[in-house]
Amino acid sequence: MINPHLILAQKTEIKGFIDVRTWYDKEKEKLSFGLGEQDLFITSTLSDRFSFLGETVFKYDASSTTKFSVSIERIVLKYNVGGNHNILLGKHHTPLNYWNDTYHHGRLFFPTIDRPLLFSSEIIPIHTTGIDFQGHDLGSLRFGYDLMFGNGLASDDVVDNDAHKSITAAVHIKPANNLRIGASFYNDIISAGSTVHGEVHPHQVDQHQYSASIAYFGKKFELLTEGALVTNKTDSTGTKQTISTYIYGGYKLNEKLTLYFRLDQQQFEEGEVYFHPDDATLLLLGSRCQINYLTVVKLEYQYKEDQPGGEDSPARFQNLITAQVAIGF
Repeated sequence: MINPHLILAQKTEIKGFIDVRTWYDKEKEKLSFGLGEQDLFITSTLSDRFSFLGETVFKYDASSTTKFSVSIERIVLKYNVGGNHNILLGKHHTPLNYWNDTYHHGRLFFPTIDRPLLFSSEIIPIHTTGIDFQGHDLGSLRFGYDLMFGNGLASDDVVDNDAHKSITAAVHIKPANNLRIGASFYNDIISAGSTVHGEVHPHQVDQHQYSASIAYFGKKFELLTEGALVTNKTDSTGTKQTISTYIYGGYKLNEKLTLYFRLDQQQFEEGEVYFHPDDATLLLLGSRCQINYLTVVKLEYQYKEDQPGGEDSPARFQNLITAQVAIGF
């Protein structure tokens, strides 16, 4: 007789995602073609309580001798405690808001071509290596929670650089079909002399992040809005606030075609030393055509105005027209 546990252990799925794009930069009067990320997504059921998720991305890297690099985005071992309560150990997407908690690196499922400024400006700590206590779909409101402890922002995937642990606490409800409302909190202490995003920070930074989100993806209308308030405190500059928000709205003309927009805004308080203080506004208009479940074509116009160094510095402008084909395989 075949052991049923061995059958479960063989339930492994391997999926892949990739996107290619072309864009025209009006300011530079230049047309370009490019590759996106190739995402290898693996899930495996190890037993009736244990499961595994792995996500590895292959992407262009100008600093690499081969011009491409391999990045382990997630390695998560999940143990089901009972019901809808789980313990997850490994490298996670930090459950700070809807986008980071819902979408992986496959652009096929993104409502827009790229992530909001909240991510590209490196405000959100996208990954955390640590332990997550999680629950979901609890009670009539389908309540969910995450309580995560992990290595801090200046740490790597194998060791923490100091004694401080990052803390993430997030809750959400799903009071109706296709509707999710959430809020979260994040705290970390970045020690003096730590290197984050390639820069050495000479002062200790005490960081708090407060986020909120509303997501609705119905049969006709789509709405996703999120905001983050971040405070960075140092002995030399005091407490400085950063606000970053975006709103996405979509309307489905039919089963395949969706028209959408997204408006991003971010503002840094004068004297901010941890983030790059680039006040910015971004507006994009786009269309998304769902050829089938595994093929999506998007076309976007994007206008961006930013001011590197704050509101007293000269503004920069960007006008882009971008087309993307994203597939799963």
